[in-house]
Amino acid sequence: MSKYIFFFIFSGLSVFSITAQQDSTAVSYDTSPLKVKEISNEDLDTYRNDPDFNYEVITAEISWWEDFKTWLGNLFLQFFEWLFGVDEAVGMLASFFRVVPYLLLAVLIFVLIRFFMNVNSRALTHSRKNDPLVSHSEDAHIIKNEDIQKLIQQALGDKNYRLAIRYYYLHILKLMSDREIIDWQLQKTNDDYLNEIDKQDIKRSFTKITRLYDHIWYGNFDIDQPKYQRAETAFTHLQKNLENG
Repeated sequence: MSKYIFFFIFSGLSVFSITAQQDSTAVSYDTSPLKVKEISNEDLDTYRNDPDFNYEVITAEISWWEDFKTWLGNLFLQFFEWLFGVDEAVGMLASFFRVVPYLLLAVLIFVLIRFFMNVNSRALTHSRKNDPLVSHSEDAHIIKNEDIQKLIQQALGDKNYRLAIRYYYLHILKLMSDREIIDWQLQKTNDDYLNEIDKQDIKRSFTKITRLYDHIWYGNFDIDQPKYQRAETAFTHLQKNLENG
């Protein structure tokens, strides 16, 4: 009897399982109406104007300057590779070799700027609109032909102490030229004369009076009698050394 009961229970479970499987494979259909999405030009413009959606690759033309810098950089790179015995520079060494030419170029530009500034500094000073200054041709005439001590006294009598300092400086140049301490030439600068002086005591004194002369004369610095007398002390000290030497 129990066998029949077990058989009916097993048959019922099998039928229930088959029915469940059939129900799980049933197809359901979506009967809701379809809505067509319309895309307007305004919607497209939003994406067209967004750079994140711009996938066009534009190849820029290489200018002659960029091409020249690349060529020059490669040339220097090959030179430094040969100089340091490196077959091929890579990494930080290659970056260093590529930076060196620009550093050298910067140093060259700096040196040229300093050179032209030194050459033109005196010309810029002379171009200022101030009292008439003695020209270089007049310097040569005064040193070769005039009694400079007399000119100094005349300037002091007129209380033109700036001009007296000018004449005193020319007097010192004449004394050093006469004693062959310097080779006076019209085109030379005061720095040129300073480099020609061998004796250190004379060089120090000449440096001091040159500083005073540049400040008073080229700097258009008006001085009174007390200031002139203090400056005159440095000139007379050098003059005595030259006359006694």
